Amino acid sequence: MTAGWPDGSAPAAQARTKVNPHDGLTYVLIPAGTFQMGCSPGDADCKPDEQPAHSVTISKDFWIGETPVTQAAYQKVMKANPSMHKSDQLPVTFIRWAEADAYCKAVEMRLPTEAEYEYAARGGTTTPRYGEINDIAWYFVNSGGLQAKEIRQKQPNKYGLYDMLGNVWVWMADWYAPYTADKAVDPAGPPQGRERAERGGSWFTGPRTVRASSRDFHVPEYRYTDVGVRCAGN
Repeated sequence: MTAGWPDGSAPAAQARTKVNPHDGLTYVLIPAGTFQMGCSPGDADCKPDEQPAHSVTISKDFWIGETPVTQAAYQKVMKANPSMHKSDQLPVTFIRWAEADAYCKAVEMRLPTEAEYEYAARGGTTTPRYGEINDIAWYFVNSGGLQAKEIRQKQPNKYGLYDMLGNVWVWMADWYAPYTADKAVDPAGPPQGRERAERGGSWFTGPRTVRASSRDFHVPEYRYTDVGVRCAGN
């Protein structure tokens, strides 16, 4: 893990981790708390669907993958690897939402909610990113615009999470929907919808998408070359 951040602070060395016996991946325990979800203060790159910013409480600690699910882990669990560019330590991609959901359930986890993902990605910060973009993320400018990159090459956030921004989008549990200004506790999105939400940005996207509050969505039945999965759990 990288020794420090541009602001001089140190990693959360006390963060609790566990190795999931089903996929061999490391998961990090994220503490409960309250944060402002949506457009960060002073962020001129915010899109309409990131507004209004609103107070969200994550009422219980939860686990989330230290990295996106790798091709090696996906192959181990699902006995398949649909990714177009294959290598064990690349994030698995080209998976439908249902396949991402099935993988997480197979390793006794689940897909994260948008609220959980943004809360974990921020790592206690209120800024658009948890570090300088080229230090923390693979995106179109520095990836070469060709494919995903191996995990753990960029700086983690203060929870010790890698590639929370950039490299690959990951499917969320939520159906995609506009925000309201209402305070919320453990929001999980609407009960139904047409598209599933995604978070994180990717190697194929520009810097505007590589921000903690940035959102996207896709039809869940389709496969996408820059969309993968990261699991969460209670």
